Amino acid sequence: MSQAALGEAQGQGEAFALALTWLGPCEQNEISRLFAQHHLDLRKEMLTATMVRADELKAEYSQRYDHLRRRITGLAGAALGLYTLILAFVCLL
Repeated sequence: MSQAALGEAQGQGEAFALALTWLGPCEQNEISRLFAQHHLDLRKEMLTATMVRADELKAEYSQRYDHLRRRITGLAGAALGLYTLILAFVCLL
């Protein structure tokens, strides 16, 4: 994790723990640490899920692109063949 993410998690953990005024300093430090760790764990899970989804989308779009490329290549080949056939027919007349 980046230093910015770690600092953000620690700051949010401290702010949360300070709001719990009935806790002692040691308890607040423990709550702050646990909150920051939980925050970082959630961030890692979200980042991992985003990376997995990005890989899924990449595979899906690559597959679609390959299919589209084959269709266009086939259509271009058919059009070229038709053009050649028409040109040959015109030349024979």
